[in-house]
This record gives sequence, structure tokens and C-alpha cells, in this order.
Amino acid sequence: MIPDTVVAELREGVHAHSHLTAVLEASWIEHCEVPVSAEFAMFAARLVGANGRDIGETGVLAYAKTHGATAVIDDGAARKAAQAYGVEHTGTLGLLCESIRTGLLTVALVSALADQLMEGEYRLPFGLGGFERWAKEQGLV
Repeated sequence: MIPDTVVAELREGVHAHSHLTAVLEASWIEHCEVPVSAEFAMFAARLVGANGRDIGETGVLAYAKTHGATAVIDDGAARKAAQAYGVEHTGTLGLLCESIRTGLLTVALVSALADQLMEGEYRLPFGLGGFERWAKEQGLV
């Protein structure tokens, strides 16, 4: 499930990162509208700057707060906001490691995905090819 605020950010990035089209068109990812609400306004006041940055994280947190869901967020400020307002959250790596532990994904698949993320300027706590070692050292797989 991804909120409309994230969909909008992904659409803006497609011209520079064509692989985002696959995320937008994935049949297993449901898009949802996050109405402007008290929760949305609360997170927006804390996260969104004059440039509109972090509006996607605002939508994720507002949806999670409203629906009692777990927010998947990596941005440091958004994680602090989630903690401050009692929103359960995890990062992308946490979600991927949980998917490995439950048998939905394999270490090899997540390793390849992590390398692809880093090629697209995504920052992770290890270098290319380093997911498996890092995850084992952290006790995550």
C-alpha cells in the first residue's frame, strides 16, 4: 500500500529513474488516497519544508497513524516523528529482512535489490555486494 503522496513523488522521479515505473505499475502494490486530516497536518507541520520535501513521508505516517498500520520509512526526520507520535515503523531493510525470515524473499534476491537501490543513489549501511554479510552481522537473517 502506498499513499497518493508517495505516488506523486515517484511519478516526479520517473524521468530521471525509469525503474520507478515498475513500482508504479506493480499489480501487488495498492495506491490509496490520504485525505488532508488532523494527522496529516500534524506530520506535515513537523516534516514538510517550503520546497514540499517529505510530503511522501507525511502521507505514509498519516496513513499509518489513522489505520494503525506500520509505516515503512527510512528518512531520519520521519522516523523521529513516528516515534514522537507513537506510530509503529520500520525501515526498508527491516521489511526486506523480515521477508527473508518468513520465506517470502531470498537473501540473493534482497542482495541484488540492495545493490540496485544503491546504484540509484539510495544510501545503505554497506557497500555493493555487502547486504548478506551486514544482515548476518546484525542478526537480521
